[in-house]
Amino acid sequence: MENSMTLGINGFGRIGKLTLWRHIARKEFSNIIVNVGRNIGTSIEDIAHYTERDSTYGLLQSFLYGYDSKPVIRDLDEEKGTMSIDGVSVKFLRKARNPADIGWYEHDTRIVVDTTGQFLDPTCEPDHPKGSIRGHIEAGAEKVIVSAPFKIDRGTDMRKGMPEDAVTTVMGVNDNDYDPRRHKIISNASCTTTCLAHMIKPLINALGPTRILSASMATVHAATGSQQVLDRLPKTGAKDLRKNRSIINNIILTTTGAAKALRLVIPEMEQIGFIAESVRVPTNSGSLIILVLNIQEEINGESIRREAINDIYRQAAEDDPKEYLNYTDTQNVSGDIVGLPKAASIIEGHETHTRTAEITIDLKKVPGIEKNLIPGLVDSVIRIPVTQAVIYGWYDNELGSYTNMLGDRIVSIAENM
Repeated sequence: MENSMTLGINGFGRIGKLTLWRHIARKEFSNIIVNVGRNIGTSIEDIAHYTERDSTYGLLQSFLYGYDSKPVIRDLDEEKGTMSIDGVSVKFLRKARNPADIGWYEHDTRIVVDTTGQFLDPTCEPDHPKGSIRGHIEAGAEKVIVSAPFKIDRGTDMRKGMPEDAVTTVMGVNDNDYDPRRHKIISNASCTTTCLAHMIKPLINALGPTRILSASMATVHAATGSQQVLDRLPKTGAKDLRKNRSIINNIILTTTGAAKALRLVIPEMEQIGFIAESVRVPTNSGSLIILVLNIQEEINGESIRREAINDIYRQAAEDDPKEYLNYTDTQNVSGDIVGLPKAASIIEGHETHTRTAEITIDLKKVPGIEKNLIPGLVDSVIRIPVTQAVIYGWYDNELGSYTNMLGDRIVSIAENM
């Protein structure tokens, strides 16, 4: 369903280009303005060349219409910076890098998605010399969606430090937290947080947060544009030397902000001890979350088994009207889920594992236990049954999962403007 509004896209890297592809495919906006902020190659033809080809997803025309297709980019105008892509008017701006200087008002652009990954602090003033996400508002936009988690100065509580007009949402989890009357800047979180939220939420709904004693996750993540093709010298002051190592030759340990972002999306996570880690591997897309949970058993209930966990996900997937959560008993590899539309998370039930054991606790060694209570106990040692569950969730960290859900977020905001 076409919207008469004009969509603005700031940045034309992986997420920027694939956002354009998604909205070209679904014809949700009749006009799109893309700010690339500089001259690209030698002419507008070079932008068209980059736009219609992708090393992961193939040709744009094949993405739209299959193998029996013809080029869809026409009517290139170097002077105006315009072209027609499958009937949608697209204009490329090639001057301003600072959001405040883009001039969205000149192009009647009220809604903008920033895909640069550079402007992530919602507390930063619009006239900051290095640029600010609020600069888009200064330049005429009414709503700005950020394709990454917010980053506020270290030491600041993300929830308490969040401005009143900013919010983080994941579609299908807490998208209703967005208030069109109040919120101007919306973070769409990250690809990893999106998948993780859809893995955690069904378990919290079914078991309650108090039964989940602790959780940890590791994402086995495809390479991103911030990594190096070949080894490079670290920048001045760099502390993580692995970020400068070749991604095509190595498995690289790194960090993820998924734990912090998840608490903004699912407040119940504040009650659960949680650790998130990331490993980068030499693939171009298609990532995996390995989620490990320690669940307290009910005193008189049956132990939580593998099938019980899988049943929670089966039911949640059936009840999901947007089909963001998928469940499968099929054996997959990462390439199988690349480009799969809609799916925020694909639970591979074949690999769900559980094990129940007793944790032995000596109350004499537990801080905070009143010493005068211990002598009255027959035995100061207690045994608590705990089940450890391991769950695997696939996600296409580029087009299939994240960019499609980012597109749904953009459209839902546009419909309420």
